[in-house]
Amino acid sequence: MKLFVNAKPNSKTAKIEKIDEAHFNISVAEPPVQGKANRAIAKTLAEYFSVAVSRVTLVSGFSSKQKVFELI
Repeated sequence: MKLFVNAKPNSKTAKIEKIDEAHFNISVAEPPVQGKANRAIAKTLAEYFSVAVSRVTLVSGFSSKQKVFELI
């Protein structure tokens, strides 16, 4: 399942907002440095879908605010 994410790093609180079945706005407190925000977003998605973090993979958008994650 592909998930399209609009990332918002450096937020005060971590939260996830579902737009539709495949689109999400995700805010994380971590900065977008050395992949910290990407890992935090993957962890947030894993918690939301109740799966292991290893099942959430970043497919594209490594340095962009628009990201595509795949849930295996």
